[in-house]
Amino acid sequence: MTADIEVIARESAEDSNRPPLLFVHGAGHGAWCWDEHFLDFFARHGFDSYALSLRGHGASGGRERLRWTSIADYASDVARVASSLPREPVVIGHSMGSRVVQTYLEAHEAPAAVLLAPPAGSGLLRPAARMLLDHPWRSLQVIATGRASRLIGAPELAREFFFSPELPDERVREYAARQGPESAPALLQLVYTRPDRARIRGVPMLVLGGGRDYFIRPSAVRRIAEGYGAECRILEGVPHGMMLDAGWAEVAGAILEWLERMLPESPSP
Repeated sequence: MTADIEVIARESAEDSNRPPLLFVHGAGHGAWCWDEHFLDFFARHGFDSYALSLRGHGASGGRERLRWTSIADYASDVARVASSLPREPVVIGHSMGSRVVQTYLEAHEAPAAVLLAPPAGSGLLRPAARMLLDHPWRSLQVIATGRASRLIGAPELAREFFFSPELPDERVREYAARQGPESAPALLQLVYTRPDRARIRGVPMLVLGGGRDYFIRPSAVRRIAEGYGAECRILEGVPHGMMLDAGWAEVAGAILEWLERMLPESPSP
């Protein structure tokens, strides 16, 4: 699809006229996090589904330049993949990926968008301070090395930060081991920059948060939804790693229900 960007695709067996879905991962992840459950789920329900690994992540190129990568760079990766699809895709982003989606939407059209656990600018300072208090040594290692995976990829901490008690231990260890490095400039931009909402308004949008999210408070999710005039859902038992957690089907089901309302399939000619 694109020479140096990893894309995992699942095409629907149905002859559907619905737009494709393009999934954008969060910090330190890759296309693999959507391939666990979501791609097959949405393909079974009539949506051609694609997930990309942003530059420096997964099997995509650019790892050697990751330390200088910006949110705008990531948005250009989304634009490249979107332009290679037969139709403009619905864009769905998780955490940092939801900020990438918003940046993409500042310059591109989309039939709809879904923001999962969107970071709330300076509101991220509170969970960062909480992490420093809860785990000072590992937090200082992150500050010194710029490698967030030293903290959020540690198996003993992955459940606390990302997952619910219901996810089996072997899955927690597996997902923690797959956590990769992230761009420090991109992470800083989550705190100190804001999307241009005026350029995004008009795109049908669902904003979804989890009641167990360590990083993103439901109140912050609601404020982001209000800023766009978007529909908001808070799933009470859901943690930050919502597409991988034991309750992933509740998250996917909420997105599917909204998509089917917003993008009803029209009869084939």
